[in-house]
Amino acid sequence: MNYLPGTASLIEEIDKKLLVVLRDGRTLIGILRSIDQFANLVLHRTIERIHVGKKYGDIPRGIFIVRGENVVLLGEVDVENEGNLPLEEVPIDEILEMQREEQITKQAEEDRKKKALIDRGMQPTEYTDDMY
Repeated sequence: MNYLPGTASLIEEIDKKLLVVLRDGRTLIGILRSIDQFANLVLHRTIERIHVGKKYGDIPRGIFIVRGENVVLLGEVDVENEGNLPLEEVPIDEILEMQREEQITKQAEEDRKKKALIDRGMQPTEYTDDMY
């Protein structure tokens, strides 16, 4: 079998259902249709899955092209046990609202931590992707 340099393990994953976690935190689930030497992916019948606590919602995305450098984690989905998730599926609108509320709560907590540092005479540092 011929392998592309640097992507030997991905060749065997073509036409399988994969879960891909991106650098920005999004989770995609789709069928791997194509890869290249940079581990760029083409996913077919892709959904974006949003998790909040024990609930999740799926947003259909169709064909999705992912640049290899944005992939944090990639794994095969066990299609036989896919329906046995200990999670509750909710409508898209509901999960998006829950996600927004969760982000607001996290931001309020970050603001509280920054204020506590400033009150103690320390300068809070914000880290961004371009710092690495």
